[in-house]
Amino acid sequence: MANETFIVDPRQTTPAEMAEGQRQAQVLFRLQNTMPYTDDYNRLVSELFGENIGEGFTLMPGLTGVCFDRVKIGRNVLIMNNCLMMSRGGITIDDGAMIAANVQLISNNHDLHDRQLLICKPVHICRNAWIGAGATILPGVTVGENAVVAAGAVVTKDVAANTIVGGNPARFIKNVE
Repeated sequence: MANETFIVDPRQTTPAEMAEGQRQAQVLFRLQNTMPYTDDYNRLVSELFGENIGEGFTLMPGLTGVCFDRVKIGRNVLIMNNCLMMSRGGITIDDGAMIAANVQLISNNHDLHDRQLLICKPVHICRNAWIGAGATILPGVTVGENAVVAAGAVVTKDVAANTIVGGNPARFIKNVE
């Protein structure tokens, strides 16, 4: 996934793209209504993300979003309950990252002038980063290796490796020792 901005016009969605979106919505619905920690749940997680998930990935119930085929998840990643993934621009979550409950990962936004258009920029959560409960990561943001995003933060700019940020908009708090 390139780290560049691109535009998507949903009015020009192909029948194949529409069918894939519907398939993902149906798989997501089944996932949301399946008992976690079962073979059925794990099969649906694999069906939703395809081969883009690493060994040891744990997803707690309550996932919402779109374009899960544009999400890449590394090994030993934990995503807690009620994560929102607006993934049109692509989301990459590297090995060992932890995503707390109610986190929003948003890789697309609407154009100010033609609101049908989606402005897409990838989100990258680097190795061993920790995203606190209720945080929002906006399009184009990279959260650096070992970084911590405090609960409730709204991250509008890249987060340096080995730092802690918090607030709205998120600002540097201190370095991780």
